[in-house]
Amino acid sequence: MRLSTLLSIFLILGVITTGAQPISLHPLNPHYFQYKGKPLVLVTSAEHYGAVLNLDFDFESYLQTLHDEGMNYTRIFTGSYVEISGSFGIQNNTLAPATGRFIAPWQRTDEQGVYKGENKFDLNKWDPKYFTRLKQFIALAEKLDVVVEVTFYSSTYQDTSWERNPFNPGNNVNNLPADLNRKKSNTLENGNLTGFQKKLVEKVVTELNEFDNVIYEIQNEPWSDDPRKVMRIIRTLDPDPGQGGWFKWAEKASDASLAWQREMAAVVVDTEKDLHQKHLVAQNYTNFKHSLEEVDPNIDILNFHYAWPEAVWINYAWNRPVGFDESGFAGNSDSTYLRQAWQFMLAGGAVFNNLDYSFFVGKEDGTGVNTAPGGGSTNLRKQLVILREFIESFDFVKMAPDFKVVHHAPGMEAQVLSEPGKQYAIVFSGIPGDWIKLDLPKGKYRYEFISPYNGHKLKSGSLIQNKTGITILDLPEDAVDLVGLKLKME
Repeated sequence: MRLSTLLSIFLILGVITTGAQPISLHPLNPHYFQYKGKPLVLVTSAEHYGAVLNLDFDFESYLQTLHDEGMNYTRIFTGSYVEISGSFGIQNNTLAPATGRFIAPWQRTDEQGVYKGENKFDLNKWDPKYFTRLKQFIALAEKLDVVVEVTFYSSTYQDTSWERNPFNPGNNVNNLPADLNRKKSNTLENGNLTGFQKKLVEKVVTELNEFDNVIYEIQNEPWSDDPRKVMRIIRTLDPDPGQGGWFKWAEKASDASLAWQREMAAVVVDTEKDLHQKHLVAQNYTNFKHSLEEVDPNIDILNFHYAWPEAVWINYAWNRPVGFDESGFAGNSDSTYLRQAWQFMLAGGAVFNNLDYSFFVGKEDGTGVNTAPGGGSTNLRKQLVILREFIESFDFVKMAPDFKVVHHAPGMEAQVLSEPGKQYAIVFSGIPGDWIKLDLPKGKYRYEFISPYNGHKLKSGSLIQNKTGITILDLPEDAVDLVGLKLKME
């Protein structure tokens, strides 16, 4: 029998495969990922989720920029949620397409919707142009080694945005309850909408099954619809603690929301049972931090927004990657978000996603200057590469959070990953003193201090520990508010 005939038979029988598989949890340490046979952390500074649903956004230039600048992750919304001009005070917002330039998974009809200038959708009919654009985006991202988190749904924060939402009964022809409340839309108390939502999840999962670079997320910020206060936040994002309130508490979703999210996660898993590829599913839990009481078995990744390092530590026993899924609302200084990234990732996080407002229509190369509640720039992205390369310089799947090795660091706090006695990755932040005290096993170590701002080596040398215990290591004279330390046994 000819070799070509044998190959054809084997392929049909599934005997021969390409060996490729989607991004997955690392088999030796499920707090991290594995992709293309290598351990992986995801570090990025990426646009505001509208790259696919905004027809004016040149996603080819955007993805090429991410690749060229060393970013390996981005996050997109499917089009089930959309914003309007001026939402959250953002001047140039990719998630707020110009009128008539919003593309969603469903076909539009000839009937005018409640949002001026845009026609109603038919939730029973898919728009092939949308799925072509979606798959083109994912395919190019895969080629450029960019992992994509596809977020199915989001809370709708404002009545003005609800006027444009496809699920607003006035924006579709599918007889949704006339009194459907935006805050109930992502619960099982939404009439016949749940059925349409399940169909969207099934459709997206089926269409994207062939791709290896996809992670799914159920809903963005589900606590916003009906928040439940769960953990008091003493430290605040706002310079005036007497103003505002949302930043004072970690808030979780209601029981009604969690029940709906469980059903959506089950749709992902059930749909993929009969498909070739199986993909990871993330759930977005709270802002800041919270010790999760329960995790749905169908959920693989635990996502937080504006996350503190503690979000990793108090959920480490769930044996899942913990993600800092969105930054912002802490000013527009890049140094703020760089510090957040180092602290979170060296606490044991697996994902850092800065919400980068320098990307918008006409500035898909990320060089834009924007008015927005966050930061982002070419320079920040260069600095984030330094962080990722620092982590990758270790055999990090063998490491875990370490609360012992830094015995004393006056004026500073520290986050540490270690394989005790072999390798230590440490970041110090604060007002540096002259020295630190480390509690190390006996051995000879090579150390190197680096600047997270430019990657420059600040100081290096050897450290001989004749017996287990406390040793003093002088800090570099030019250390500033953020310093990385690499320590490995020789």
